[in-house]
Amino acid sequence: MLGFRVWHFVTFLVEQSSEEIVMRKSSLVCVLLGAMAWGQATAPPAAPPAQTAESAPARPTPPPDMSASVPANAAVITVKGVCSTPARTAAGSKAAAKPASSKTPAAECKTVITKAEFEKLASGLAPNVNPQLKRQLASILPRLIAMSAQAKQKGLDKTPQFQETVKFAKMQILTSELQRKIQAQAADVPKSQIEQYYKDHPDAFEQFNLDRLFVPRTKQENEAGEAPGKDEKLTDDQKKAKEEDEKAKQEQGEQEMTKLADTLRQRAVAGEDFMKLQKEAFEAAGMKIESPTVNLPSVRRTGLPPGHVAVFDLKPGDVSQIISDAGGHYIYKVISKEELPLDAKVENEIHSRLQNERTREMMDKVNNSFTVVTNEAYFGPPGPGGPPPRMPRPHMVPSPTTPAPRPGAGPAQPNAAPQAPAQAPPAKAPETKQD
Repeated sequence: MLGFRVWHFVTFLVEQSSEEIVMRKSSLVCVLLGAMAWGQATAPPAAPPAQTAESAPARPTPPPDMSASVPANAAVITVKGVCSTPARTAAGSKAAAKPASSKTPAAECKTVITKAEFEKLASGLAPNVNPQLKRQLASILPRLIAMSAQAKQKGLDKTPQFQETVKFAKMQILTSELQRKIQAQAADVPKSQIEQYYKDHPDAFEQFNLDRLFVPRTKQENEAGEAPGKDEKLTDDQKKAKEEDEKAKQEQGEQEMTKLADTLRQRAVAGEDFMKLQKEAFEAAGMKIESPTVNLPSVRRTGLPPGHVAVFDLKPGDVSQIISDAGGHYIYKVISKEELPLDAKVENEIHSRLQNERTREMMDKVNNSFTVVTNEAYFGPPGPGGPPPRMPRPHMVPSPTTPAPRPGAGPAQPNAAPQAPAQAPPAKAPETKQD
């Protein structure tokens, strides 16, 4: 399908190089990737010598963009030997030229694209296209023009398959245009709505400085490893007795850690340092951590698990009740609280949130405007995934409060969970959402 879209684009370009090009942002990716991938597949393979990080040369600085000094009617691409379009002079004369006849020698044929025509094409494919993409487009355009001209000579643009492909490509392009239009409309959020949202949701823009104490639910056993296959030598009664003994030890350990959490909370209320209390909690659980993380300097209401949000109703200096879950026991102390002003950062956050909501509403309106009935005798019954998907949603703008995926472990974050050793006990590490 990608190849057919490229051919459609090329034919349209050759026939209407001076007309409006309707291909937009998504089509540029298809054209560039499809054509360059095809060129790489047909070109002789090149095997550059492997270079290490030490021997790799520094990336050269790109040359300055001098395109503004080129006149609009100047030729920027000339494809000699292609007679698909009327001949033009290198100066881009507007005088009407006679189309080249089929008997015109190939050496006398040429297709000339001026700066104005190329920029119209480039901006139609991707608004605000940068110089690098211009060079990529210019590198593949001559091949596409030449090959599409030969395809027309062979009558490939007259086949039923081509016509159906063009029909489907137009639907894809119009779908992309509709999504782009919806995104542009959704992004046009009046400042008055941003200010009203800020007034209506004051809790969403409170920022807290918290200390957090985490007490693991169970103790970490440091027993020496048993010989492989030892349990296989035990009788059924011995295995059952061993399981009951391990279960009793675990329950006893959980009771001890629960009592410890209650004791540590009382000491926290009395004003003892959370770092000292955290070290004691980890030592009691058999976890060796020199400098555990206890302070969360900048936490919003979306930055903690839902079961912990009661912490945000406390006043500075207050210590929370014990909050327990499958991972362990949590105790918070509110150090300070502030209201974020409606500055540029907060405005951008609210704008992104409202833009996502508006985009979702508009797309839902489109998706709910039609229903689908398929002939199961022809297509078969729907698969386990249900009916065919409707029009895909456009890419949502990420909200500043949405946690970003982390490809790997990095340095400890201010609101990260208390550090735990690699051989962590069955207790889960405390969960903290990124603000």
